[in-house]
Amino acid sequence: IKASHGFITQHEWAKSIRAFINLEAAGVGGKELVFQTGPENPWLVQAYVVAAKHPFASVVAQEIFQSGIIPADTDFRIYRDFGNVPGIDLAFIENGYIYHTEYDTSDRILTDSIQRAGDNILAVLKYLATSEKLAKSFEYRHGNVVFFDILGLFVLAYPARVGTIMNYITSAIAFFYLSKKVLQPKPRAVHNLKKLLTAFSLTLMSWVCTLVAVLMVAMFVSFIGRALSWYTHFYVSVSLYGTAAAAKLILVHMLAKKFFYKNVNEQYLGDVFFDASLMIWSIALAVMTQMGLCSAFICTLWVAFPLLTKLMIHKEFSQKGATIKFIVMYMLGMFVPYLYMLYLSWTVFEMFTPVMGRSGSEIPPDLVLAGFIVIFTMILSSYFINFIYLVKSTKTTLVTLTTVFVVTLILVCSGIFFPYSSDAANPKPKRVFLQHTSRRFHDLDGNVVKSDSGIWINGFDYNGISHITPHVPEINDTIRTPCEEQAPFCGLPWILPVHFIFRFVKNWYLPAPEILPRSPVQFKLLSKKLMPWNSVRLSFEVSGPSHMSLYVRPHAGSVLSRWSLGDGMPVASLGGDYFVFYSHGLHAAPWQFWMEVTAPEKHSDGIVSLAIAAHYFFGEDQKSPQLFALLERFPNWTFSSGWSCTYDLFVF
Repeated sequence: IKASHGFITQHEWAKSIRAFINLEAAGVGGKELVFQTGPENPWLVQAYVVAAKHPFASVVAQEIFQSGIIPADTDFRIYRDFGNVPGIDLAFIENGYIYHTEYDTSDRILTDSIQRAGDNILAVLKYLATSEKLAKSFEYRHGNVVFFDILGLFVLAYPARVGTIMNYITSAIAFFYLSKKVLQPKPRAVHNLKKLLTAFSLTLMSWVCTLVAVLMVAMFVSFIGRALSWYTHFYVSVSLYGTAAAAKLILVHMLAKKFFYKNVNEQYLGDVFFDASLMIWSIALAVMTQMGLCSAFICTLWVAFPLLTKLMIHKEFSQKGATIKFIVMYMLGMFVPYLYMLYLSWTVFEMFTPVMGRSGSEIPPDLVLAGFIVIFTMILSSYFINFIYLVKSTKTTLVTLTTVFVVTLILVCSGIFFPYSSDAANPKPKRVFLQHTSRRFHDLDGNVVKSDSGIWINGFDYNGISHITPHVPEINDTIRTPCEEQAPFCGLPWILPVHFIFRFVKNWYLPAPEILPRSPVQFKLLSKKLMPWNSVRLSFEVSGPSHMSLYVRPHAGSVLSRWSLGDGMPVASLGGDYFVFYSHGLHAAPWQFWMEVTAPEKHSDGIVSLAIAAHYFFGEDQKSPQLFALLERFPNWTFSSGWSCTYDLFVF
């Protein structure tokens, strides 16, 4: 990120860049997924569609990534936002468990993956290099593109505006079909509408009940300290949450069939619940299209193919019982949306499951994964709900699913499924960051009013250090990190502004001797100048190691209005504090910058607090003897990364 920003904002070649292909990795192999394109440059997508020999692309992945759900960033954003350059963002996504760990080595990358990526990238590069659109790429910005591959064989891509028209036409045809069904015969129109709306409501209610029930199971599992039991054994999540979701759906409709639809014709119920699912998907299609989401094409599949299937086998729908012929024809008609949904769900879980091991301590990962499993269960079951009403009994299926769920829950509660693995062939380590920190807090007169030293410990997942305490007893709940309320970012040396995904009750601060780096940070106030409109310009000079973090918090009533960084307009992090990460080469002049703070006339306690953290990532100062000794004691199923740092807070 830092290097790309330096290049696109400062290098002499930057002005000649017309497009880029960004090669990323969130894993160590497999297929490379195109998960961002543009912005608004259809010709780039078309280049990939035409040239890529082994396509793997999804606008769904693009919209998920750009929503911020995945705690990650790529150079794509830098070139797009700071260089106004369009591009293609692609990444390896397989085996993200070892991404950015000691196991992330070249020998684990399959040669097939390298060959595949090389075939695709070289072909696309050749196509772009000879494209007449490259020279004036800015002239071809006109709207987004819907794109998705079909089982890796080829890519379908079309302008989003064409997709909008297709979506509205599809939903209109579906609504016309439903209204015609309701109005035949006319004397029973009100009765038919009530039945359809009742089935519609029951289907939605079954989804809500299923989601609530499964999330309650996930909360219980998290509460008893068994989160991430599926991290090494993914099948556990399916056996636990998948069976619970399917069983709950069947139970709700089985009870509705037994008590609410006691004497209603089975074929009629099967028909009306099919129409209810079609109605739900048609509404979802219209709403997502109105929201401008390119992913609405999924809803189009779930409206168009089921509707065509219904129209082709409508006679079989009216026959008594679910005959073999009916089931075969029904499954063939649903083949395309179901196959694509299974393919998409594999991609989503391939991406998201490893991310749960580095998503912080704030959100229980079991809730997230259980939510995804419920969503996919609801989608995949939406056109099979009607079979619950067509078949004579679903008791056997319900008992089987419930048995699998109960057995899996008991095993999970017993702790038999350990979340992490040190298996050399397929490691799934727990990530832990340790920073040996010396902190000093200065008052308005520059006097040190508080100082301490310790090893600050962050577990990168929801489990914290519960699994580590048996191996390193002194790391326990008695040394939880207190938040220094008066200091930005709680007075802690964050390397990135990701404090919002970590709870301070899941940070630990183990007392340790003070560190004395050979090249300590030097922080100077060069000048203080009064500006118009009650503003003060403070100019600073900082020298220190190659990586430093600056934290700024204006005091109550004060506003950070301008600074010499970026485009001059400060942007606050979540929580209201400001974060700047600064890095330089081995030999660099001191860093000078200024900021303007608008302050009230009375400010006896100062107008702004600044803190500077110096991170020693390499060299003799990287690891103190105490930090090195502690890291050596961590179990082999952890990936523990450590360095030394200092933190100094000043008030001006």
